Amino acid sequence: MRKSRHMNRAPLAYKNEAFLDSWNGRAIRILAEYLEPLDRFSREKIRDTVVFFGSARITEDGPQGRYYQEAREFARLITQWSNALEPPTRRFVVCTGGGPGIMEAANRGARDAGGKSIGLNIALPHEQYPNPYISPELNFEFNYFFMRKFWFAYLAKALIVFPGGFGTLDELTELLTLAQTQKLEKKIMIMLYGADYWREIINFDALARHGMISPEDLELMDFVDDVHTALDHLKTFLTENYLQPEQIRAAEEMPDIAKSRL
Repeated sequence: MRKSRHMNRAPLAYKNEAFLDSWNGRAIRILAEYLEPLDRFSREKIRDTVVFFGSARITEDGPQGRYYQEAREFARLITQWSNALEPPTRRFVVCTGGGPGIMEAANRGARDAGGKSIGLNIALPHEQYPNPYISPELNFEFNYFFMRKFWFAYLAKALIVFPGGFGTLDELTELLTLAQTQKLEKKIMIMLYGADYWREIINFDALARHGMISPEDLELMDFVDDVHTALDHLKTFLTENYLQPEQIRAAEEMPDIAKSRL
């Protein structure tokens, strides 16, 4: 019986899962974690974000539950305010790491206000599942920490850092380093929520006193302890730096997603 001439065709390289999952396919996997989010953010008209970091261990009813409640309320108020802005792109969208704790609280607050929010989840050995409050079309799963961090920094106009552990410290110090070394082609607000906690965990003044950072580096951070003070500071910063009339016109012409040097 004559064999079909199509039987011996090799799979197309871009459909070859064995290759894509191999060591040699790593560069393609990395590129995919840049291009696929870029495509989705563009389709959803996400211009920029307000990123919430904080512990996955803080629960709504636990001993540190006030931080959960305040993160939720802060995200709700930010989303309520941003939803009322004029440009046709989505401004200052709440973005989190997509997991439980403070991340869940912020995504939940954005949903309370009827807005969209982003979850940049990460595949871990002890699996971290996405919380149920992320907008489904903005729910991402990353394999590479560095690509996930890229997307945190790329769109962020403000960083709100609630109490947290190693992961939160890693994310905070990385963004502080990018701001200190002027590797961000934009102004970014870095707000540490819970001043007593942060001043106990990191002695920023000692770093300056010992000459490990410059005294002016202390101005990279803003310490806050309540939602309404934090909201006032954030709105003032975003309005002064990103909502002047000429910037609104520029936003309509070209989303920030195409402008960042990072």
